[in-house]
Amino acid sequence: MLILDGKIASLHVKEKLKAQTDSLVKSGLRAPHLAAIIVGNNGASETYVASKIKNCEEVGFASTLIRFSEDVSENDLLSKIKELNNDDAIDGILVQLPLPKHITEQKVIETIDPAKDVDGFHPVNAGKLVLGLPSFLPATPYGIMLMLEYFNIPAKGKHAVVIGRSNIVGRPMSILLSSNSKFGNATVTLCHSHTPNLKEICLQADILVAALGRPGFVTADMVKDGAVVIDVGITRVEDSTAKKGFRIKGDVQYNEVALKASAITPVPGGVGLMTIAGLLTNTMQAYQNRIKP
Repeated sequence: MLILDGKIASLHVKEKLKAQTDSLVKSGLRAPHLAAIIVGNNGASETYVASKIKNCEEVGFASTLIRFSEDVSENDLLSKIKELNNDDAIDGILVQLPLPKHITEQKVIETIDPAKDVDGFHPVNAGKLVLGLPSFLPATPYGIMLMLEYFNIPAKGKHAVVIGRSNIVGRPMSILLSSNSKFGNATVTLCHSHTPNLKEICLQADILVAALGRPGFVTADMVKDGAVVIDVGITRVEDSTAKKGFRIKGDVQYNEVALKASAITPVPGGVGLMTIAGLLTNTMQAYQNRIKP
């Protein structure tokens, strides 16, 4: 059984980006620059943003972290995004989700310039993805595809089952796996909360992607022998015995499913690290798009 180690695969991506950045700087150009916005002080969001900033430093990118209080007005947040859109020194913009209830997430996403939308959430980039046109791919599905490429796990001719239909992971993941690309060309079934016979469908999967945000949902009796299992779930579960008072749990019962799978991602240490690799790769692409003569 192969452990799809996100540390190893993401390091490979970051080493390539670091070499690219070093070359750019040596030639007299500036480094790519990512701007991240965080609203409030949600613990999980703080952790994710800190990791993104740290990874920018590791590959030589410039980064700017902008903080707003929980009660920031929607107009003030949108004004800052528009300011970053017009800043030639900024290549990529991300707004850490979730946002407070008084702010409309979709309005925030649509305000980001599609050319700087390195999270890949803007409707323009989503539409291009559906049409198979060059676009910024949502960072998590992109990271998963980079992982499949690194570990040389082809999807061609295989049956892939994706559990979860969010616009952030499930839907774009199903499109990428079915796309006419080197690590695509799978036949994909997209499942969700209203899918009947979910267990039976999962048992048909050569590649099973669990992206529903329910800790331990996928059990061994839902996985066929030899399947490749991608666990996208990252949920904080309270645990008084843990040093931080919680543990990170995936959507898959790892210990039991690992006995049946041919390859599986750990949580933590799997897809989360690849999400950042996808984000950084998008940021480099945004930079290259903008500096073309």
